[in-house]
Amino acid sequence: MKLDILAIVAHPDDVELACAGTLMVHAAQGMKIGILDLTKGELGTRGTPEIRAAEAADSARIMELDVRENLGLPDGFFRNDTEEQLKVITMIRKYRPEVVLTNAREDRHPDHGRAAVLVADSCFLSGLRRIETALDGQSQEAWRPKQVFHMLQNKIENPDFVVDISSVIERKKDAIRAFKTQFLAPAADNEPATFISSPAFFENIISRDRSFGQLVGVPYAEGFTTAKMLGIRSFNDLIGNVT
Repeated sequence: MKLDILAIVAHPDDVELACAGTLMVHAAQGMKIGILDLTKGELGTRGTPEIRAAEAADSARIMELDVRENLGLPDGFFRNDTEEQLKVITMIRKYRPEVVLTNAREDRHPDHGRAAVLVADSCFLSGLRRIETALDGQSQEAWRPKQVFHMLQNKIENPDFVVDISSVIERKKDAIRAFKTQFLAPAADNEPATFISSPAFFENIISRDRSFGQLVGVPYAEGFTTAKMLGIRSFNDLIGNVT
């Protein structure tokens, strides 16, 4: 299956917090969307990899993804090296996305910045025909996505652009809530409290989307940065700012 947009991120639930709305908005426009989680999040304080996998599947149904896969790289210890680049390249060539969304280039969790570089490098290398990969015994053709965009996560920074997600904000909340072991944890559960498990963290995510929306005069938006200059064919491609 060829995808229009593929989000490639370090952990299950990274997408839900930072770019689930963007995926769903574009799916509503008829685009094919998917997620590749690089790790199973096995080092997470709460829950288990098996529970996280079930939660990811629940969230995928809420977002109505066309595909969600997990590459099974080691949580906390994956590296931007030849072996792991080739694994990512194989998946890029499998789904041939036009746009790749990935982690923030700098963030509180070291996996996020490391994933951002691994994915960006792999997207470039995937376009080199002399790099050979195969899937199910079949050699793959080179493929380079047109754009790689980095979502904004815990670190506060100005986005290069934002995407209006107002029409899907309630579904985004539901996708986040699907990760019951990670977010909005009941006070009486037996798991340790973490930075992300409190109701305050959930509210901060929604408040951030509200703040990004205010930048362009809409109720909610998600922000992204890009290392590559963006171009447009018409000013009609832009939504109007509030005056």
